[in-house]
Amino acid sequence: MTLKTEPFVLNMGPVHPSTHGVFRMRVVLDGEVVTDMEPVFGYLHRGIEKLAEERTYGGIIPLTDRLDYIAAMSNNFGYVLSVEKLAGIKVPERAEYIRVIMAELQRIASYLIIIGAFLNECGAYFTPFVYMFREREKIIDLFEMVSGQRLTYNYMRVGGVSQDLPEEFLPALDKFLAQMPVCIDEYDRLLKENEILLARSKGVGILSKETAINGSVTGPALRGSGVKWDIRRADPYSIYDRFEFDIPTGSAGDCYDRYRVRVEEMRQSLRIIKQAREQMPAGPVRTKVPHLVRPPVGETYAHIETPKGELGFYLVSDTSISPYRIHIRAPSLINLTVLRELIIGWKIADLFVIFGSIDLTMGEVDR
Repeated sequence: MTLKTEPFVLNMGPVHPSTHGVFRMRVVLDGEVVTDMEPVFGYLHRGIEKLAEERTYGGIIPLTDRLDYIAAMSNNFGYVLSVEKLAGIKVPERAEYIRVIMAELQRIASYLIIIGAFLNECGAYFTPFVYMFREREKIIDLFEMVSGQRLTYNYMRVGGVSQDLPEEFLPALDKFLAQMPVCIDEYDRLLKENEILLARSKGVGILSKETAINGSVTGPALRGSGVKWDIRRADPYSIYDRFEFDIPTGSAGDCYDRYRVRVEEMRQSLRIIKQAREQMPAGPVRTKVPHLVRPPVGETYAHIETPKGELGFYLVSDTSISPYRIHIRAPSLINLTVLRELIIGWKIADLFVIFGSIDLTMGEVDR
């Protein structure tokens, strides 16, 4: 016998469930089944785009650290690329290789957090998270060597990076490159065929290829749906066209596929880092540019593949020391637009698994 229930509205939040920031969902439930959901944004609003209009081009870099503070190096990278494109500034070869190494290390560090948090949502309470934080700490140690910081790095500069690699960096990097593949294999032995993980994520929260494309979803969420799209390959920036790497994809577009894509992409990031390490030349790490950069009148858009997807910076210059206008194409914000379609029809216990599989940082949503 089917019980008839009255739909009711449940405010979930504003809370911090694997969102790296505060978010609220207005969920309509029929018993435990989600029949509708309204996302409520804006609890972490910082006005970064407006603040940037009053900062110098170089002074904006620390703001980008706060967009996705789980992937601050990537944000630095995308922003300085847009300024260099607008101002016609060429970056030294060594700096290009350093930037790629930092971006791929950041990709791995970011994935370690989201995978650990996702597994926590699936019921693997904290054990995998601690395993993955163990490896993330090794990357954070590397970032601390080059920038002195462990979360918001402010390392990239217009024209290169703030300083060259310290003497102890490359030996520590080599040690990490030797250890990390073993750790990823360990994760797979622990998790890949785990029956609870399979039950909680296989076939759950399916994002179809068509919905993903129509929603402008990018990153692992898109590739998990079987779309082989990665800006590093589709529209190469910096020196990514010099490296060999594969683009992992899923087939079902469910939570499990999104998890597996991130695991395999960590292996590909290690491949890229090894190649960059071997090819990296000596030389300067920064082009001499004026302290106050004044790009010519014009506009530009530069985008990169961050751990969450396409991060783009649109800049407009009127030749002053600050951008006339700046707009940020943040992947967390765009990817969040399909959440309603993913969770309708699933139970409230599945909601957090689906939500966690997308990977969001509210710093770049609530701008």
